[in-house]
Amino acid sequence: MLYELEIERNKKKSLWLVISIILFMTVLGYFIGMAAFKSGSDGLYIALFALIFTGVWALLSFYKGDMIVLLMSRAKEVKHDDAPQLYNVVEEMSIAAGIPMPRVFVINDPAPNAFATGRDPNHSAVCITTGLLNMLNRDELQGVIGHEITHIRNYDIRLSVLLAVLVGAITLISDYFLRYMFFFGRGRDRDRGDNGGDQAQLVILVITIVLAILAPIIGKLIQLSVSRKREYLADAGSVELTRNPMGLANALEKIAYGSKEQKLRVANRATQHMYIVNPLKPIEKKVSGLFSTHPPIDERIKKLKEMASISA
Repeated sequence: MLYELEIERNKKKSLWLVISIILFMTVLGYFIGMAAFKSGSDGLYIALFALIFTGVWALLSFYKGDMIVLLMSRAKEVKHDDAPQLYNVVEEMSIAAGIPMPRVFVINDPAPNAFATGRDPNHSAVCITTGLLNMLNRDELQGVIGHEITHIRNYDIRLSVLLAVLVGAITLISDYFLRYMFFFGRGRDRDRGDNGGDQAQLVILVITIVLAILAPIIGKLIQLSVSRKREYLADAGSVELTRNPMGLANALEKIAYGSKEQKLRVANRATQHMYIVNPLKPIEKKVSGLFSTHPPIDERIKKLKEMASISA
C-alpha cells in the first residue's frame, strides 16, 4: 500500500513538474521578448516559442530522456556474458520486485556510484560504474541493485529523468535568451535611438534579468522538491527485496570511502539527484541542509544498521 501511494504521488509530481516548467519558461520568454524588442507582440512571439520549445522538450524528456541521460553518462549496455554476476543480480531483484527486467548499463569510471532511469518499469535501465562493480561483493551488489530496482518500481525514475532533462533545459534556454537580449536587443535599441530612458522598459528589463538569473536557482529548488525521503524509501525497499540490511549498509560505506578518492567525471548538476549518492558532493553530512539532493549518507547507514539489529 505504501508503494502504491508513492507511485501515485510520483506520477502526479511528474505531471506538475512538466506544467510548472512550461509555464515558467513561457513567462520568462515573454519578458525577455519585451525587454529585447520593446514590443508586446514580440514578447508574445518569444513566449510562444518558449512554450513550444519547452513542450517539445518535455515530450522528448518523457519518451527519450533515459537515453539522453545514458548518453550523457557515457554508459554502455551489457548482456549476461559481459557481466554475469551483475546481470544475474538485476534479474533476481527484478523478479523479487515483480517488475520486468530493466536493461543493464555500465559506466567505465573508477568512481563508485549507480543510478536507475526510464519512464516506467517497462522502459527502464540500471546503470553502475565499473569502480563500484569491482568494489562490491555479491551481497553488497544486491543491496545497491535492490535500491535502484525500488526506484524503478516506485516510478522515481520518471520524475528523476524529467528533472535531469528539463532542469538542464531551464539553464540552457535562460542563458540563450540572455545572450540574445544583450547582443541583438542592444542593436535594436540603437536602431530606434532609444537611450534606455523609458521607465517602464527599465522595469521590464530588471524583471527579465531577475527571472533569467533565478531560472537555474528555481530549477535547483524544483530538483529539491522531490523529497529526499525517496532515498530512504528506496533503502527500505532494498531491504525488503534482499532481506539483508547490511548488504546495502556495507555498500554505502564503501561508496562513501571510495567517493573521497574518485570523482565521477560524467556527472553534472542536472543528473546528480539520480545517483545512489551525490557524485558532486558524495559525503552528505548531517548539516548538509536544504540544498542537498540526498539525505546524509551516515544517517542512511545508521537506519540500515538499526533494521539489521531489529531483524537479528
